[in-house]
Amino acid sequence: MAKVKVKFVCTECGTESPKWMGKCPGCGAWNTMVEEAETVVKAPVGRGELLRTKEKAKSIIDIESGREPRVPTGLSELNRVLGGGLVPGSLLLVGGDPGIGKSTLLLQTSHALTSQGLKVLYVSGEESVRQTKLRADRLGALSDKLYVLCETNLDLVEEAIADVQPDFLVIDSIQTVYRPDVASAPGSVAQVRECTAQFMRIAKVNGVATVLVGHVTKEGAIAGPRLLEHMVDCVLYFEGERHHSYRLLRAVKNRFGSTNEIGIFDMTEDGLREVANPSELFLSERPLGVAGSTVVASMEGTRPVLVELQALVAPTHFPSPRRMSSGLDHQRISLVIAVLEKRMGLFMQNQDAYVNVAGGVKLDEPAADLAAAVSIASSFRDLPTKPYDVVFGEVGLTGEVRAVSRAETRVKEALKLGFKRVILPEASMKGWQPPAGIQLIPVKTVADALRAALE
Repeated sequence: MAKVKVKFVCTECGTESPKWMGKCPGCGAWNTMVEEAETVVKAPVGRGELLRTKEKAKSIIDIESGREPRVPTGLSELNRVLGGGLVPGSLLLVGGDPGIGKSTLLLQTSHALTSQGLKVLYVSGEESVRQTKLRADRLGALSDKLYVLCETNLDLVEEAIADVQPDFLVIDSIQTVYRPDVASAPGSVAQVRECTAQFMRIAKVNGVATVLVGHVTKEGAIAGPRLLEHMVDCVLYFEGERHHSYRLLRAVKNRFGSTNEIGIFDMTEDGLREVANPSELFLSERPLGVAGSTVVASMEGTRPVLVELQALVAPTHFPSPRRMSSGLDHQRISLVIAVLEKRMGLFMQNQDAYVNVAGGVKLDEPAADLAAAVSIASSFRDLPTKPYDVVFGEVGLTGEVRAVSRAETRVKEALKLGFKRVILPEASMKGWQPPAGIQLIPVKTVADALRAALE
């Protein structure tokens, strides 16, 4: 009997080593090397024949350029994130926490595609066919063009694909699928890599838009080797707080569109419902005329979103004051507090500061700096802000307020929702005509913004 050779593979980057090491030599991560049996994967006869095409190198000038064809998914929020719709032959990876609604989203998308006359094959390795049927009954996603298969053997899945010949393929999830000729267990680095490579071949050769559902680790990243995200065309994260009903669909990689767009859904008993006006949803429970509450106009891709930013400043009982933030970068909040102490004379060395974006939204652009400064100063002085003010702008270390992009779009969104004043950087007033019906207060420094918002 031949001796089984083993190797050690990094779960983060896929680096292979003949011996175990505590630190990966490829990416530098600790305790990521796992043992696997070394196997030589032999493709069955005929499997690789479709890819054996000989092509010659062409000059880039001679190559015809054209836009990729798009297939609308039937969900406008998903189309927004994908860049207009599904591209035939593309390979997508969808990740998210357990129970967040990934299967619900894909089942609704599958039903919307079948209503356009497309064939859909939904392969589930975690649920039986009857369980999938129960979810489809609840969602009303019943169609004779939606085929369901409960299988984890890749060879049998390929036979089903050849039999059905779908236009859209869902694999739920990639960690449950295995190749019989690979000795590793399902979900291992080798299995995930080989199965993903085979699905990529199927998608490219047959022109089938394929979606892979991926498990996530406790840190929130997609489980498996990092190579998995490099192989696919688009990586989507389905996010949301368990205590809130809405869900965010965010693209972190997209070869056919922007990675700045987000889609917003509301989880109901009948499935996911698209949110056409997210600003109205996030501001529905906002208290009026209280200290520490400010509305900020943020941009998520090409969409303006108004959210409430809250701050609480209270005397500390610790040797060093606490600085906590939820939904904003902790380093940006520390920077804003330092500017308020140095430039505005706010003595906060004996005060705890807590900053929160209401609704669990995450803001990663510097345009929220000025709203954070107004909220912190409002809570510190115990002065309520104006209930119909919107604030946005980037704060510099010298106390100046810097310009931000798409100021006109932010102002129009504030006007649409009934706000009366907008405090914005003076440098953002160039190049566009302010709309009628709303008062604009351009400011140069943080001091000017605090005078306009609090006095």
